[in-house]
Formats: sequence, structure tokens, C-alpha cells
Amino acid sequence: MPLQDASTRATLSINFLVIGAGVSGLACAVALQRVGHRVVVLEREKKLGESNVSRDVRLPPNLSKILYHWGLQSEVYSFAAKSKAIQISRLETGVLLGTHHWDEEVLRETRGEYLFAHLADLRKMMYDLAVGQGATIRLDATAVAVSPKERTVTLSSGETLKADVIIGADGVSGLVRPLLLAEQGIQEALEPSLCMYTALVPQALAVKDPQSKKFFEPEDVTMFSYFGNGQSVISHPIGGLPSLSFCLYRPWDDFEDAPEEGMRNALEHVEPRLKNLGPMISHPRRYPIFEHPALEGWVDKSSRFVVVGSAAHPIPVGSTQSYAMGLEDGAVLAKLFSHLSTESQISDFLYAFQDLRQPRCQTVLASETGIIQYMSMPNCPDQEKRDQGMMALAATGTNLFDVADGGEESPEWEEIKTVFGYDAEDEADNWWVSWGLLKQRSLARSEDCC
Repeated sequence: MPLQDASTRATLSINFLVIGAGVSGLACAVALQRVGHRVVVLEREKKLGESNVSRDVRLPPNLSKILYHWGLQSEVYSFAAKSKAIQISRLETGVLLGTHHWDEEVLRETRGEYLFAHLADLRKMMYDLAVGQGATIRLDATAVAVSPKERTVTLSSGETLKADVIIGADGVSGLVRPLLLAEQGIQEALEPSLCMYTALVPQALAVKDPQSKKFFEPEDVTMFSYFGNGQSVISHPIGGLPSLSFCLYRPWDDFEDAPEEGMRNALEHVEPRLKNLGPMISHPRRYPIFEHPALEGWVDKSSRFVVVGSAAHPIPVGSTQSYAMGLEDGAVLAKLFSHLSTESQISDFLYAFQDLRQPRCQTVLASETGIIQYMSMPNCPDQEKRDQGMMALAATGTNLFDVADGGEESPEWEEIKTVFGYDAEDEADNWWVSWGLLKQRSLARSEDCC
């Protein structure tokens, strides 16, 4: 699985320790190895993918374009299905509000595609890429302590590892995020605002039901979105897997220890296509959704320890951008460190990474949160206005998220325009040309004068 050669490789090669082999940790490993650094990844899972049983992943254009930049389009196509349309209906009745067909010209401008896949397939590809690039990935290696000042990580076995830079990529509930929260005097969110149920429905079962088989009938691969009274559903076929992804957002409930009962209870008063899926669902998972406080900084005061992915910027689980942000992190970090020529630049690059990524992730968090709220709006005059507006557009044959002259942009269109079109690697290149290269030349002139 060859990667396209990086345009720039670091003059000075250093050692990175990455805690966590999720998408963000593996993206860091792939990208940093690709530009000439040495990476060791520590993962507590004994077997990669143990936690991915019921998880789908959406690969929006801002994620897929990075993989395409790396020359991986054919590898992505081997396990991902290309989305052609989004169909939006009312959750309780199934009344169609409208459809949005992805405009090929718009997607070409983003230089990516909107794809559906299984999380385990994406992680496996990233794992294979990292190993192929020379990274060391240690499974069954649980980090229990980090010393940013000493640049060490201690494992549950008692072994201590040392590196030039430590990257915390072990998620919102891992080891590393609490270290920065404590350092910054910030208390983590204690009460969830929502919960999300997720499951996979076998195609072999769904197609036997006259109603549910309609999820697989559209000629184009379609995402089905349901707007309900205080809750919402997203469902779509999964590339490379004969299954239907099912994701349900709803208010926090009391079914933490009985997710199967909770999901079926939530499907009691919904349209028949969805209700009939209930008996077909086995082993659903239920995730709390918190409104997490923002870290003031992602770089420890030692300037040798940084957090990425959901450890740095938690985004509601199940969101379109959940994994894209972590992959963007890895791409940006590597682009910056591809210019490393002296140890004194390490701190500059870590803070540049923070400065580039924080505003971007805050924008995406607001967008993703807004979309969930927009989909799950309780029945009210604003909801009626939203639904009537969509149906009026559909009646004219207009794409739902297209904006008429002088019209108000929907949260979905805002995501297409500002989120999908973003190019993480270009942003890192722009920083280097505007600031990094300038500082490097200034230091070189100072040394010449001395």
C-alpha cells in the first residue's frame, strides 16, 4: 500500500511517542513517518478494532482529500461507498421533506468526496499504512503515566519510554486530556446533554421487510436523515459491508445498562421503515454526548507534549466530522514538522499547530452541534417553518441545501461551504511561507552577523 512521496522531508529527524491508535493517532504516525520522523504508537487494545463493532464512519471531502493527496484513492474505494444523495424525512411520519443530490462540480471544488465506511476498515488501512511507513505500533500497551517535562511515558507493565515529543491521541476519556485540564484549572463536563445510539443492521434481514428494504433500493447510495421532535436519526449503507448504519440522537435517558431496550423504546413511535428495524438490531451501543469545556491550550508548558483528536477538541460522537478533525490534525502536524531542521523549532511548530487548529476545530464544533440541534428541533413554530421551507424547495425540484439569491443558508450548506472546502495541508503550507520561513531566515541572518 504505497504512499505518495511527501513534497518536503525533515532535515532533522526526531522521535515521537503517540498515545492511542485511533484515527487521529494513526494519522499522526502515517504523516510524521512520511516526512521522515520516527514514531512509536502505544495502544491499550490487545487487538486493533476491538471497540469498532457497531461503528460506521463518514468520510467527508475534507478528510478524503487528504487521503487522496497521499495517493490512496484506490485503497479508499476498496472499502468505502460514495454518497450520492441525502434524503430528509419526518421521523414520526416518514413524510418526505426533500432530497439533496451532491453536485459533482461542488465536490470537485473541494477536491474530495463524501464516502461511507466502517470504522474498523479505516483504522486497518491507517494501521497498515503506518507500519508500512516504518512506524512501530505496540498493542496491549496501556499508558498509565506521562511526564511531559521528562518526555517519558510509563506503561502498566512498568516500562518507561522516552521521546522528543509526546502526542496524546487517546480520546476524551483517556489519560492525557485530564493532565491539561488540571494544568489549566478546568473541570470536565459531568452531565451529558444527549445520548447517541448506534448499531449496524444486516442487509440480509432488512431486505426481507417490505418497508425496511427501501433503505437499499435507491440506485444511488443515499444517506437517510430523519428530523423528529427532540430526536433525530441518520442511516446509510456502509461501503464494503452488507449492512445499514443506524445512528439515533435523543435526550439523555435511563437505559445506560440496557442499550437494546433503550433503542427499541426510542423507535416505538416512528415511521414504519425505522420501527421495523428494531427487532433486527442486536448489540447496539449507547454513547453519552457532553458539552465539553474547551482547553485553553493544547501544548503543555514543557513544549514537548501536545494533544490531538478528541483529546484536544471533542466533537459530538457520530458527527460527520468526528474522525476528519483527527486526520486533519495529523496532516497539519506533519506538514509543519516536515520543515524541522533544528531542535529550537519544535516548540514553534507545536504552537503553530495549536494556532492553526484551534479556530478550525471551534468552527467545526459549532457547525456539528448546530446540525444536531437543527435535526432534533422540538415541535414548535421554528420547526414548522423549517419543514415547510424544505417541502417548498422540494416541490420546485430544488436541492435542499442550495441557497436561493438572498436566501438564508442552512447549517448543512454552511458545512458544505466552509468545512468541506477546507484544506488542512494548504493551511500548514501557508503558515510556513508566511511565518515559519520568515523566522528561519531571520535567525540565519542573526547567526551570520554573529
